[in-house]
Amino acid sequence: MTKLRYLAMATLGAGFLAGALWSIERASTHPHLTDAAAATDKVPLYYRDPAGAPRWSAVPKKDAQGRDYLPVYDDGAADPPKASRQAQGPRKILYYRNPMGLPDTSPVPKKDSMGMDYVPVYEGEDGDDGTVRLSPGKIQRTGVQSAPVERRAIRLAVRAPGTIQLDERRVSVIAMRAESFVQKVADVTTGTRVKAGQPLMEIYSAAIASAAAEYLATINSKTTGGNEAYGRGSRQRLINLAVPEPFIAAMERSGVAPVTVQWSAPRDGIVLERNAIEGMRANPGDVLFKIADISLVWALVDVAERDLGAIAVGQPVTIRARSFPARSFTGTIAVIYPQVNRETRTARLRIELANPDSALLPDMYVDAEIDTADSAPVLAVPDSSVLDTGSRQAVLLDKGEGRYEPRGVKLGRRGGGYVEVRDGLAEGDAVVTSANFLIDAESNLKAALKSFEGAGAAGSPTPGTGELK
Repeated sequence: MTKLRYLAMATLGAGFLAGALWSIERASTHPHLTDAAAATDKVPLYYRDPAGAPRWSAVPKKDAQGRDYLPVYDDGAADPPKASRQAQGPRKILYYRNPMGLPDTSPVPKKDSMGMDYVPVYEGEDGDDGTVRLSPGKIQRTGVQSAPVERRAIRLAVRAPGTIQLDERRVSVIAMRAESFVQKVADVTTGTRVKAGQPLMEIYSAAIASAAAEYLATINSKTTGGNEAYGRGSRQRLINLAVPEPFIAAMERSGVAPVTVQWSAPRDGIVLERNAIEGMRANPGDVLFKIADISLVWALVDVAERDLGAIAVGQPVTIRARSFPARSFTGTIAVIYPQVNRETRTARLRIELANPDSALLPDMYVDAEIDTADSAPVLAVPDSSVLDTGSRQAVLLDKGEGRYEPRGVKLGRRGGGYVEVRDGLAEGDAVVTSANFLIDAESNLKAALKSFEGAGAAGSPTPGTGELK
């Protein structure tokens, strides 16, 4: 009997050893079977849609095609939904909120009019510190990005249209101061370029001839100093009649008074008007020639009233003529006219431009770009980070760990994709620059739910309806 017992024990031991060796060999050749067996010992955190859609379930279920939802375990969950996080530990559900974001809550699970389940809100998710909390998965899906608040120079380019005009200080007219007759006109026409001293016409004037003869009589006589003073008065009479200085000097050298006077150009420039005709009679004040120097011109630009605060005399300006789109001219603001146009609400600027090749012509349309950059750096944030309601401006401060706090700010100048922050932020603070409107919507939703919950304190909600009695 004892021998039989030993024989049975030996047989069982050999079988157990063979089974163990078979299990080791099977595990080494098929490791996935071991993992699957180990997974059956774990409790799934939740079940996800087999097609990858953003749908989860806390219990096993099937999709519309009859496929089983896939279990997700602790080692493979990147961003478990709230139902799965509840399975990780006991968490208290405060209430259930409307899945569409409406200010409607319920103390018990329910469905809305479209059959969607109300979303549970757990304890700790409705903090009163003013921050909005987002899970890492939601941050990644919505594309939330942050940038630090830095000091930088705000570059604001003011653009305005304008026209080219003549420099008023560089325009000359030739007009007679006494009755005269045009004897001869030089080969000069409107648009001709002339040099200072170039002959334009010859005229005869009885008043000029009388003054010239009188002056020559005084300088040719050998009389006393009293007559010399009289001679100086005769010369001044010629100057008062606008007789060119070269003509007076030539008459003093020769001692002869010519019958006609040669009139010359007073400056370099272009002939804008030629009214002189041979044989015509010119009355005092008649303009016979008009000459303008266009080597330096003005650009008269009209800027919007709101941009006046950023503009000052001496700022550089880039001018582009519509006739020369690939060319730019550089000038400076010389004058800000002290008047605002009542109809257009614009102010006029005068910009002086060098025009050595005479490319810019009077009344030509131009576009001005005024660089109003301040060399002093200021605190600035990207334009996309500002939430502007019209009466209030705010940014979302990134406090780390998925926490975002709305922060009211006071803004200054804008330009180059950035806006100056005068109050509300410090250098180095991180602000949300993209998808901030989604966080703002989340914050408004929570505020609405809180206000609804506060209103519910006055009247208890009807179970299953979320409506006040």
